[in-house]
Amino acid sequence: MSEVREFTVGADDDGIRLDRWFKRHMADVSFNTVSRWARTGQLRIDGARAEPGARLSAGQILRVPPAEAPTPAQSTRPKRERTPLSDDQIDFARSMVIHRDAQAIVLNKPPGLATQGGTKTTEHVDGLLDALQFEAEGRPKLVHRLDKDTSGALLIARSARAAAYFAKSFSGRTARKVYWALVAGVPDIADGLIDLPIAKQPGTGGEKMHISEHEGQPSRSRYRVIERVGNRAAWVELQPLTGRTHQLRVHMAAIGHPIVGDGKYGGLDAFLTGGISRKMHLHARRIRIDHPDGGRVDVTAELPEHFADSMATLGLDLSLGDRPLDDEGPAPTRAEEKQKAKAHAKTIRKDRKGERRGRGEGRATGGKPPAKGKGPAKGPSPARGKPAPRGRTPTKPPAKPRGRT
Repeated sequence: MSEVREFTVGADDDGIRLDRWFKRHMADVSFNTVSRWARTGQLRIDGARAEPGARLSAGQILRVPPAEAPTPAQSTRPKRERTPLSDDQIDFARSMVIHRDAQAIVLNKPPGLATQGGTKTTEHVDGLLDALQFEAEGRPKLVHRLDKDTSGALLIARSARAAAYFAKSFSGRTARKVYWALVAGVPDIADGLIDLPIAKQPGTGGEKMHISEHEGQPSRSRYRVIERVGNRAAWVELQPLTGRTHQLRVHMAAIGHPIVGDGKYGGLDAFLTGGISRKMHLHARRIRIDHPDGGRVDVTAELPEHFADSMATLGLDLSLGDRPLDDEGPAPTRAEEKQKAKAHAKTIRKDRKGERRGRGEGRATGGKPPAKGKGPAKGPSPARGKPAPRGRTPTKPPAKPRGRT
């Protein structure tokens, strides 16, 4: 092309940097070329000179210089193209979908399927995203990951705008993720917070993490025991409050209760006898995140077959599992709503009666009714409990365990 080109910034590109716009829409233009165009004044936004780091707004007009002829090296470099998916791959990808709207897709990822490719990993969710485009204009985008052997809810963005919005929610810790796990043994504290720093373990090439007070990054995980199997195992709810690699697996192993099936961090202690599967028993049960168009995405994912079979073998009651998040409360029953309405009406009647009595006293004495006293009542300071074991902080007094024989 020999003519200057003009583009209108779309809604999906609102707020992104100019250099990121080129990476999305003109990937063949290098960053060095974009910088040179900006330095020489050839790159303009709404007629004004633009820098590579400038933020774009929807509706702006972007002026781009004519395309440059490719160098011999560029012209001979083969373009990497994705292999078209087979009908079976398309059917498999779509069978994982448990939620879909204009901006988001949620998959129930099975165990054994990687989220992204890597060395010797050819089957992964990222390679199946072409099957999940449906009626959208662009290819869906990953916004977070699950370990290969972890199953459950995986969020996919359907546009660049949604991907940026969801990524901000994850980095800002406003997204909530709830996991279910079976762990070996039963934690002493039934409801606790694990606060232990995590770092890459030297000599593993970043494939394994460990607890490191000196080099680790701050890492916090909340856990609650839902039900126990004597002293043999426990079914726990886990909530990662930070997002470190293998965080939940490392933290549970660190307090002496590795996730069942996680031989990488728990060794032989992570396996149960009695017909319990040797696969990982860690499942992303629920994801809740604000939606770009308002409201929330709030989805739960059913357990994979091996996990459900283990629950049945151990005699655990699935109805006990889904608890409200900290900022939620159980829906009031009809009887509770009636009782609340009666209490509210009684309070109003009492206040009105007090007002009438006050007006009568004021007329009798020729003055105003006495003002009610203000100021909070003083009481004893809250008692301090004993400190919790290092790395585990109880969030409430330990519940009395219910034994199972």
